[in-house]
This record gives sequence, structure tokens and C-alpha cells, in this order.
Amino acid sequence: MTPAEQSAASLRVCQLAPVVPVLVIDDLAHAAPLARALVAGGLPALEVTLRTPVALDAIRAMADVEGGVVGAGTLLTPADVKAAKRAGATFGVSPGATDALLKACEDEGLPLLPGAVTATEVMVLLEKGYTVQKFFPAEQSGGAAFLKSIGSPIPQVKFCPTGGISLKNARDYLSLSNILCVGGSWVAPKEAMAAGDWAAITKLAAEACALRG
Repeated sequence: MTPAEQSAASLRVCQLAPVVPVLVIDDLAHAAPLARALVAGGLPALEVTLRTPVALDAIRAMADVEGGVVGAGTLLTPADVKAAKRAGATFGVSPGATDALLKACEDEGLPLLPGAVTATEVMVLLEKGYTVQKFFPAEQSGGAAFLKSIGSPIPQVKFCPTGGISLKNARDYLSLSNILCVGGSWVAPKEAMAAGDWAAITKLAAEACALRG
């Protein structure tokens, strides 16, 4: 899968909804009901971060949920890419980008949303053919103002910013022409997951879905 093909696939994922939930799952039993709750609220693209021991099993469980499009986040190494693909991930997200990681995703046919945070990093990825990128950590790296500024000289690249984004500031990003969607964890609070309050998560997802009316 070429970088251009990966970006085309990432574009389709990013266009599914204004928010991609960034999920840290500690309890495997939460995976399927969490996916159902988010999909019911209008957020089908689900990023399961590879930060917990059950993450890969969670991807497997969520991949079976009707209407869900499940990806793996926090991809750092080629081994992560292979494991995520085997678990059923249909897209990948990384905080940054290395040549080894990019090649692994190309070889495995896993569409990648590679991370960038400087103009040089954005340009390097663009030179390789990646026109859809993750901007991380967003708020800590200049936020919407930075992305608005970089959109003028590099309009070819579209972004999914992640990091410090909430319901309160998401519209600042979504109003920009070079923003496809935002990534956020606020739609799946740990307290609601622990309590099994899936209705609350569906409500949060619906609020997020309405950000781009």
C-alpha cells in the first residue's frame, strides 16, 4: 500500500465523524459495549491505543461490533503494526513517524495516520506522499492557531489534531479548512466505563457528533 493509498484510506476514516475517540481500555469486558455506545452516538471510527495489556484483544472484540471502524493508536514499532493488523485493526495512528514504521505500514497494508508537529515534519511526510496526518500533541504545540498558520504555506496536508482537545475547544479546530476531524478521549471517561454507564457515553458521543452540524 503506497503512502498515497494510505492517505486516501485515512481520509475516508477521518470523514466518518468530526471526532475520533482515543480509547485507553484497561478492562477487556468494556471493549464491545464501549464500541456499541460510541457507534450508537454517531462516532464509528475508534482508535484503541496500544497502551494497556488488553489493547490488542480489545481491538479484536471491537472489530466485531456492527458499524464500527476500529484502528490502533500509539503505533511505535513495526512489531506494533503487525500485531495491530493481526488483531483486526483497519487503520493505524502514530504519535510521530519513523522510516521503519512507515515501511511496516506500507508492507502490511495498514493505512497510517502519521504524527507530525513541526513544519519540517509535515513537509517530510508530504514529500513521501502522506497528505493526511495527525498533529500531536495539539494544544501543547500551538493548537488551532498553529494549524491555521501552517495551512497557508502547506494547504495540501489535512490533519486530525489530538492532544488536549475537548468539547470546549474542538470547534476551534474543526472550523479550519485543513482539519478533517479531531481526536479526543473525553467521549469515553474512565468513570463512565468503570460504572458501565454506556448511555452516558452514547450521549457524549452524540454531543461530539453534533460539533459539525
